[in-house]
Amino acid sequence: MARAVLVDDRFCFEEETHLTVHKTSVFFPGDGFVVYNPKGELIFRYDSYYGPDSQAKDELVLMEATGKCLLTLIRKKPSLHQRWEGLLGEKMENENPFFCVRRSSIIGRSSVVVGVYGDPGKEYQIEGSFPQRCCTIYSTCLESSSKETMAEIKRKVDPSTDLMLGKDVFLLRLRPGFDGAFAMGLVLILDQMFADTYLDDEKMDPVAEDSFS
Repeated sequence: MARAVLVDDRFCFEEETHLTVHKTSVFFPGDGFVVYNPKGELIFRYDSYYGPDSQAKDELVLMEATGKCLLTLIRKKPSLHQRWEGLLGEKMENENPFFCVRRSSIIGRSSVVVGVYGDPGKEYQIEGSFPQRCCTIYSTCLESSSKETMAEIKRKVDPSTDLMLGKDVFLLRLRPGFDGAFAMGLVLILDQMFADTYLDDEKMDPVAEDSFS
């Protein structure tokens, strides 16, 4: 499997990898993220100091375990499609983003479209329900209309009890070679896009169980 390096080659794993994502915060429960690899080692984090009841955030920073900035994610305003843009590392003056994220429609149920600048013939689509922790990131080819599963967000089951854990703990399942830092950046954006839908029935289009085979 060819590596899809978008942020950092260190996070493009050779084998299928399941990262455990905890939604948490430094001061308030449920408003930041920490991410662990299968060995239980911290590899990503997003720290929020605003609390779960604060207004939507316009700039997010994904860091590795040491605190180094990997991605800066910026909400574009005004934007009916909830458009976001991603920059490598810390935000610098006049720096150009390398990808953008937007909802495919401003009304009704919709998927999320991810475009990578410099590669106009290819994009990513996210389908499913992020609030329910059940969605899939596809790589799509615009010319052939084909798509390939690159990552999945899934509910996590406690192996000792076989009980499904709450939505604040979930899995980010990565296809071999797909950039885990890029995937986690998309998780942060989805969390902001669908922050108002956790307690209601609004969902993205449902998606069937998929696999990398």
